[in-house]
Amino acid sequence: MTTLPAGGITTHARRSSLAAAGAAPAREVPLYAKRENIYQREAHGPWQRLRAVTLFILAGFYLVLPWLTWEGRQAVWFDLPRRKFYLFDLTFWPQDFIFLSWLLIIAALGLFFFTALAGRLWCGYACPQTVWTKVFMWIEWIAEGDRNQRIRLDRGPWTGAKIARKSAKHALWLGVAIVVGTTFVGYFVPIRGLVARMATFDVTTTETVALAFFTLALYFDAGWMREQICTYVCPYARFQGAMFDTATLTIFYDPARGEPRGHRARSVTPAEAGLGDCIDCGLCVHVCPTGIDIRNGTQYECIGCAACIDACDEIMAEMHYSKGLVRYATEESLRTGTTRILRPRLVAYGAVIAGMVTLFGYALSQRVPLQLDVLRDRARLYRYTPDGKVENTYMLKIMNMDQHPHAYRITTEAIAAASLAAPEEIRVGADEIVDVPVRVQVPPDQLPRPSLPVVFHVESKDDPRIGVREDSRFIAPSMVGR
Repeated sequence: MTTLPAGGITTHARRSSLAAAGAAPAREVPLYAKRENIYQREAHGPWQRLRAVTLFILAGFYLVLPWLTWEGRQAVWFDLPRRKFYLFDLTFWPQDFIFLSWLLIIAALGLFFFTALAGRLWCGYACPQTVWTKVFMWIEWIAEGDRNQRIRLDRGPWTGAKIARKSAKHALWLGVAIVVGTTFVGYFVPIRGLVARMATFDVTTTETVALAFFTLALYFDAGWMREQICTYVCPYARFQGAMFDTATLTIFYDPARGEPRGHRARSVTPAEAGLGDCIDCGLCVHVCPTGIDIRNGTQYECIGCAACIDACDEIMAEMHYSKGLVRYATEESLRTGTTRILRPRLVAYGAVIAGMVTLFGYALSQRVPLQLDVLRDRARLYRYTPDGKVENTYMLKIMNMDQHPHAYRITTEAIAAASLAAPEEIRVGADEIVDVPVRVQVPPDQLPRPSLPVVFHVESKDDPRIGVREDSRFIAPSMVGR
């Protein structure tokens, strides 16, 4: 057991401010509690409509993207066996790992920025856990009814109607899980062929294991574990408080306006009843997907879905009170009535993100879809040709990282009077690697030292913008240059 403030994990300054505002005292909570079923009530309002639109767009984007084609192949495809990543007109190879690292850093900084700005926007509106859990909850509401109906159903005896409702729910859950799991595997295995093979039960063992794993993972995650993932598994819930400050915009209950809470008739004003605006209906708890009471202060279980805001605003409208008892606000605004959204932390995050995005875009635009590796023949350092020249042999590995075939020419630089024995034109197909043996010959009197740098230049004949250079060494007898 450990002692936490009723508002969850907060800083000392926040505990002081919450206590001054009338928040509940510290409470004992276990490090892990046995899961209790949360019967969430469906909330309606502008924030839930925004979430529904956002979740629909994200889920649709995820499901549709692997079905798009680009020049005869899947538009987005992680081809792990051949170590390639296709993204529409771009092909990324292991050598392009720096771009992925760069993108992940930008994403992390973006998460820091939005968390410092408005709390857990990612969790409430874009996290895959939130997206699919919401879909599973919609299915549950359709199959079993709203909160009170589900409570009665679970507490009632097993009847034919109960079995039918439960079976329908789990069948729909499993169907959605199969679609989502198949789509995920389809990002790594061409999805059109995968679905065709699934229809004839002709999938490989690896594909079968992957399909089963991701299907069951989503089924248990979004169907059974739900808030347990956010509370105990996701690390973001634990460290996101370090990115909050008193000017972070997040969901708050206003105790100065709502306390003391209590029931009253609709015709009785709060002043007449000697109460605050909170009528203690508990609706904010019933609509919470993690089962917390926002009136106890900021809690790490809160995912920022704003269901409590919509529910409370609905009740305030029915009571003819002003909305906003539960609202997006800052600790600073609750305490002083003013806040400052633009502050040094946000400016720093924004400047760094803007700079990195600009550099990332420039680096991506300057990326050359051509790789050249030069391997010198180490079995024979050099040899003399019949006409007395010193010759070195090299193997050039030309990697066409573009999605179009190209014809290349090879030239050499850095050694005067050097002649290159190489094909006049090398054709390399899209995403292919070609080994080209070449020979460099130099008259002995043009070699001032036994070892000289030599530069190979490979350039596309049909697109002069595509070209790379690679350094190597030319080795000659030790007596040259003396």
